[in-house]
Amino acid sequence: MKINLKGMGMEVTSEISDYLQKRLSGIEKFLPTGEGAFIADVELGRTTNHHNNGDVFRAEINVHIGGRTFRAVSEKVDLHSAIDDMKDEVARELGSFKEKRI
Repeated sequence: MKINLKGMGMEVTSEISDYLQKRLSGIEKFLPTGEGAFIADVELGRTTNHHNNGDVFRAEINVHIGGRTFRAVSEKVDLHSAIDDMKDEVARELGSFKEKRI
């Protein structure tokens, strides 16, 4: 699995990177096997234009498999919650695609 990780407006620490790797390992069952079979572009960031909630974290993933792209975006008040929600959303999309393919 090749993951391109980008932080927008925040530093991506090794703890965050490890957590993301752990969470994304669960979607590998939906993906083709082999080196370089797919690429996941992940963008993590903090947005501050929310008047009542303060900082809101954004997690976005784009999974490229062959000529298809699967995308999921989540905004939550906690970075870990945003990553979890993003992972669940992209897993639903990939699961649906795998069922259609079979």
